[in-house]
Amino acid sequence: MLRYGGRRLLAAVPLLLIVPFLIFVLIDLAPGDPAVVLAGENPTPERLAAIRENLRLDDNVFVRYVDWVGGVLHGDLGMSFLSNQSVTELISRRMATTMSLVLFAMVIAVLVGGLLGVVAAIRPGGVIDRAVNVVASIAIAIPAFWFGLVLVSLFAVSNQIFPAFGYVPLSEGVVPWLQHLVLPGIALALLPAAEVTLQLRSALGKVLESDYILNAEARGLSKSSVMFKHALKNACIPVVTVLGFRVSEVLGGAVTIEIIYGMPGLGSLAVDSVQNHDIPVLLGFVLFTTIVVVLVNLLVDISYGYFNPKVRS
Repeated sequence: MLRYGGRRLLAAVPLLLIVPFLIFVLIDLAPGDPAVVLAGENPTPERLAAIRENLRLDDNVFVRYVDWVGGVLHGDLGMSFLSNQSVTELISRRMATTMSLVLFAMVIAVLVGGLLGVVAAIRPGGVIDRAVNVVASIAIAIPAFWFGLVLVSLFAVSNQIFPAFGYVPLSEGVVPWLQHLVLPGIALALLPAAEVTLQLRSALGKVLESDYILNAEARGLSKSSVMFKHALKNACIPVVTVLGFRVSEVLGGAVTIEIIYGMPGLGSLAVDSVQNHDIPVLLGFVLFTTIVVVLVNLLVDISYGYFNPKVRS
């Protein structure tokens, strides 16, 4: 298993190099000049030239990329153009907010999607199965930002049950931390929960019709044993695959959700860096999200070895 995981990790290394390079190229091609943003109103040509020289914006894109990679290998992501703060410090300060939101949303998606998927697969074609399919199909079509606004209106404005905005770190208490995560977490979990429901219902329905499941039922095994010990494990492979893909979507959706709920996370930091052409911060955000996606995909690949031992070879 360790050898298998090591091979998958080595295969992901080129991705960590290619994605930032593409961002470098896109930034270089995009309109706008960071020097103009930093120089303020009515800057002189000399002022612009000095800023560009100081930030090495006139260097070739390949030279800047190589310098950036060299800094990353030494643990230095550079300094923010706007705040002159360390990019590593900025990302570390906001990372807890975004990761708390993403993890909370994925836990909700797994619990709700798993429960509804199992309930729907028990009696395929029944009333519950059709109702779950209809609700999940509608949920897939609902934008997360719109659903987030509806939740705020219902549970924070009309009925002051949960906070409407902000974030409280876990160090200040579990209950306040959860209260500030419930509404944005549910809004962010809507799409992955619906997809997990449909995927698990489909996969579990096929597994329950297989010969070895029928044989297990003929031997007198209980329904719970057949479902959770035999069927569910074999149906989890496509579900885990879907979850691996959805982590990147949830990270992207967190940008909008954090803005709606006023959460000081990486999403708002990324939006500010794009609007102000803060290239080092944007590159640090891209590197962080790429690492998260690579690690999640690695965990998904390793889980294949658990669910299906044939994969290990």
